[in-house]
Amino acid sequence: MLLHALPRFLEGVIAPVAVFYAALVLLGLNGALVAAVAWVYGGIAYRYLRGHQVPGMLLLAAVGVTVRAVLAAATHSAVVYFLQPTLGTLIVSMSFLASVPLGRPLAKKLAKDMAPIPEAFLRHERVHQFFLRISLLWSMVLFANVIISLWMLFNESIGMYLWFRTGIVAGLGAVGVGVSVWGFRRCLRHVNAEPARAGSPSA
Repeated sequence: MLLHALPRFLEGVIAPVAVFYAALVLLGLNGALVAAVAWVYGGIAYRYLRGHQVPGMLLLAAVGVTVRAVLAAATHSAVVYFLQPTLGTLIVSMSFLASVPLGRPLAKKLAKDMAPIPEAFLRHERVHQFFLRISLLWSMVLFANVIISLWMLFNESIGMYLWFRTGIVAGLGAVGVGVSVWGFRRCLRHVNAEPARAGSPSA
């Protein structure tokens, strides 16, 4: 899974930062905005020419980047370009948080979308509690992402924001993934052990 995710991480996180920063240094803000948009559409063109399916999320990302670039160019502000996805992250964080008291953890919905998990397993009370806790965890991870991003965006240079914020956010995400995987494995062990307990003489 990590080997599968690494090229996507490089293409979607590291490379856009490098492209934007290099163009910013060499060509200025407008050049950086053009380079950022060209990178996304270049990825779409590369997939199309090689006969690969272009994911719908990539098309939506292209539209989003285009709108962000137009607004940033109109206001002559790089802050406007980076502020928009940060506000989007805040909305996602609040969505994770709101799903907890409602008893409909967003993490469970995402897990169902990404993997064929049996409904009987998802209805288990321990599993439901796990997804509630993980939804709360990711709400906190994303909110920390927002706080760090906003502070650096308004207090540091764009160069500092690009590189240090990217590293910090990647680190937060790695911690969140690690805790999620550890918690899910622990939850599986408890759920799988229950029938054995039920059939034991002491049960």
